[in-house]
Amino acid sequence: MKPNCNASVKPSLKINVKISKRLQNIQQMVTSQYDHIWDCCCDHGLLGCALLSRPDATTVHFVDIVPQLMAELESKLHRFYPSSTWKTHCLDVEQLPLAQYEGKHLIIIAGIGGDLMIEFIEAIYKQHKELNIDFLLCPVHHQFPLRQTLIALDFSLKHEVLIEENRRFYEIILVSTTSDENNKIHPVGDNIWQSQSSQQSEITSKYLNKTLNHYQRIQQGFHQGKTNDVQYIIDAYHAVAR
Repeated sequence: MKPNCNASVKPSLKINVKISKRLQNIQQMVTSQYDHIWDCCCDHGLLGCALLSRPDATTVHFVDIVPQLMAELESKLHRFYPSSTWKTHCLDVEQLPLAQYEGKHLIIIAGIGGDLMIEFIEAIYKQHKELNIDFLLCPVHHQFPLRQTLIALDFSLKHEVLIEENRRFYEIILVSTTSDENNKIHPVGDNIWQSQSSQQSEITSKYLNKTLNHYQRIQQGFHQGKTNDVQYIIDAYHAVAR
């Protein structure tokens, strides 16, 4: 059964959304006033629900390609939130109907690899170059090629942070499709290496070592004729430590 996004059901109670440290940091980076926020691939709607619990007057769009997941999420949304504040879309992220909604868009993509994010971003931008769009991204891996793509598209950086959760590291990157010479995106990040505390300094150090070890293993494979040459990536990360 296809979810009905237009039904008017008055919520009976308020939900207290508990989200992970990673999602909390993503939520905290949603500081500008957006007319439409698109929650894509973000822990089955948890992030979007947390955003709905804020007082900001905006519309949150929940996107997932699995009909059953969308139906379950919509049932929960009808119980807890006014139907005027949200919409559901059962479709591929590449097919977001952005042009149907006027105003400034924020597209949040988290919980997937940078390689798949690249496909989504390129497809969306190709279709909607004329729109005012920000992307809030939190890839689980392939951060370097993702940044290379954002640079090639001439996007600009608005904010970036590095966090650690459950022994995993996450770059959270907020970018705009509007180019800005004063806010270029760095191939390996810039602000994420600026530590304001000893705890954050330890996180950046561990993340840098882990990333270097990863690409050095790949480079060993290159010398054995098994993988591509990634020495230029290693050099870029080594420059951070200087």
